[in-house]
Amino acid sequence: MQKRVKWLSFSLIIVTLLVLIVSAFPKQEIVNAGVENGYYGKKPKYVFYFIGDGMGMPQITSTEIFKGTLSSNNPMNKESLSFTVFPNVGIQTTHSANTFITESAAAGTALATGHKTNNDILGMDPTKQIKFRSMAEMAKEKGMKVGIVSSVSIDHATPAVFYAHEASRKNLYEIALSLGDSGFDYFAGGGLLSPTGPKKDKPNALEIAKQKGYKIVNTQEDVMALTKNDGKIIAFSTDLAADSAMQYDIDRKDRVSLADYTKKGIELLDNPNGFFMMVEGGKIDWACHANDAATTVRDVMAFDNAIMEALAFYAKHPNETLIVVTGDHETGGMTVGFAGTQYETFYNKINKQTLSFEEFDKAIKNYRDTVGPNGANLEDWLPVLSERFGLTELSDYDKSRLKDSLAASMIDPKKRSKNEQAYLLYGGYEPFSVTTTHILNQKAGIGWTTYAHTGVAIPVYAQGIGGELFQGSYDNTDVAKKLMNIMGLKFQ
Repeated sequence: MQKRVKWLSFSLIIVTLLVLIVSAFPKQEIVNAGVENGYYGKKPKYVFYFIGDGMGMPQITSTEIFKGTLSSNNPMNKESLSFTVFPNVGIQTTHSANTFITESAAAGTALATGHKTNNDILGMDPTKQIKFRSMAEMAKEKGMKVGIVSSVSIDHATPAVFYAHEASRKNLYEIALSLGDSGFDYFAGGGLLSPTGPKKDKPNALEIAKQKGYKIVNTQEDVMALTKNDGKIIAFSTDLAADSAMQYDIDRKDRVSLADYTKKGIELLDNPNGFFMMVEGGKIDWACHANDAATTVRDVMAFDNAIMEALAFYAKHPNETLIVVTGDHETGGMTVGFAGTQYETFYNKINKQTLSFEEFDKAIKNYRDTVGPNGANLEDWLPVLSERFGLTELSDYDKSRLKDSLAASMIDPKKRSKNEQAYLLYGGYEPFSVTTTHILNQKAGIGWTTYAHTGVAIPVYAQGIGGELFQGSYDNTDVAKKLMNIMGLKFQ
């Protein structure tokens, strides 16, 4: 009996010593993918955060199918995007604090700060009293360089949540002033929507930023010529599209691309303390609001090209880099499938569209100004629909819809009907334009349910240091918390 007690005592001592020895060594692995248990691995020196505004699985899948049609006559060929083959994939819920269907300010606040807020609020709590700190602000304080890039105006909701805190996303002038106050190292892509305030009577926010040490460049040549010696940068082109945004990629031609701005940002931000760069494919969302599938997939491809610039950098720094790709919400209720094509899709049809709805709108306006409200004739447009959209075979039903929408487009926009039927048909967009893209999309086997956002969950893709934390299912606030965790930043 005594031998047995001695043996148990000896065993207990051995177990205790082993526990003490193991606990003395630092943890080198992730306990699990939850935020609560922390991340004990190596911190990344370089962090890329790609946000496809309005990009959900339908936009991603449609782009992969579309890419497949470009490279093969095989109708079942599908080509992966650069990020859809990342080793770590998760899914995030997107609801805001006050609705299941979020908008970009609330979704962006969650993705940038780890906090929920109400729709329309930017970087603040629902009471509009507490300012949430973003990971970009924390990274800057940590000594990292910070870059914010977007294909829409740089004071738009998603880029703005990383540096501004406003009771409303509509406070554009105040947001623009916050940009200059941020001290971030690189802003690029779109311009400012309201640099002199809503009444255009305020001091120019860009001039104020210049006084605070920013160099402002607004030509393609000057953007490409930037070097690290130029200091803090605000870079955009004066040749911008509507709402101070970059052109849709389908219209871009030889102008600076989102990938160009990303590549230049990497060059300017690279330094011994590392960097954090957020890149937004903002016009994916805008194309989806207008239910324009061809323009949507082209902008997803442009977004993917920007991600490939990060992957080229990752190839040189695989043990120091983290890349996370996600969306803030889905837009348009886009889906792969339409009642008229049943179980078939014909994505090669949307390849025949050569311009965005935005550029087509300009042609419609010119026509309206020329022929007047009663001079419209669908026959005038049939060659254009054939050349620009590949619509050569139109049924009587198609022509009926086009005639009705052309007549609606001839009415002054301020005098058009605002009733339920008009909204369901056209969503506030140019009637003839949105009807044309609807018909083309439906012939391709693509459907839409709304001109707004939807409340579906959004995929998350990650590669690099700490990327495994993004596996599983979680809330959009957890995307931010995981990133902060991996970067060694304290969630507040």
